[in-house]
Amino acid sequence: MKQQKALTLKTLTKSNVWEVEENDIFRMWETAEKESDFKDNRNHYMDVIRSAFEIEEIKIDKPEVIKKYEARDFKVGNIHFDDNDNKKWGIKKRAINRITDLTYENIHHISAAKLIEVLDRNFGGGWDSLSQSIQDIIESGFDISTTTLPKDRLHKPGGMYDKKVNDGYEVLEITKGLWVEAIFAKAKPKVENHHKHDDDNASMNNGFGDNYDEDLEDENPSENSYDDDDDDDFDEDKLTEESYRTTFETEEDLNLEAEDVADDDY
Repeated sequence: MKQQKALTLKTLTKSNVWEVEENDIFRMWETAEKESDFKDNRNHYMDVIRSAFEIEEIKIDKPEVIKKYEARDFKVGNIHFDDNDNKKWGIKKRAINRITDLTYENIHHISAAKLIEVLDRNFGGGWDSLSQSIQDIIESGFDISTTTLPKDRLHKPGGMYDKKVNDGYEVLEITKGLWVEAIFAKAKPKVENHHKHDDDNASMNNGFGDNYDEDLEDENPSENSYDDDDDDDFDEDKLTEESYRTTFETEEDLNLEAEDVADDDY
């Protein structure tokens, strides 16, 4: 990717650092060492790199020691941090395996399939069991929608499930007795310079700056956040499926009531 090739330690942030790999770090560090302001900035560089990578100094430079690091998926190379210091370092990209690994910085750098994998590994109670902070992080990078239906109704031909899958959504199904909660996820288009949680953005101005009015508008989600869903409010399938979720919730013994629902409700 052109954007990755153009990255240097100077342009690396806690967001775009997730776009590079271990060998890129070694290459960028070697290039930066030749610059006059390297010593002044190297602590900052290391802080940014550590936000996305595990870094361990290899104090014993022996083949058997290096093999142990490589067995743990570390890439080994030279990083000269101090003068006359020629020690080896092990670097490994931080894994995103748990919901607590998700951040505003990395959420835009994983796929919907990866998100579903992470949710599946950690779930039990469904979408509403997640903390609001985690939901906010996920929804900053993905369009999320959920529905809870009896098992025999979830995959109704032409229903919400089929429509979402055909529209490119990944789906996680969580069984709750005779009911199933389906969580649909689709990555939002990346918007350059839209992310406000990157404290390494060199273009940020002190005070309010020229974008003060725009920032105020962004902080008011009531006018913009749900515009895309307005057209779906009159979708018969969606209304039916949402009524399941809000009316019956997840009680396992409510499958009897589901059988009594009239055909007109579908």
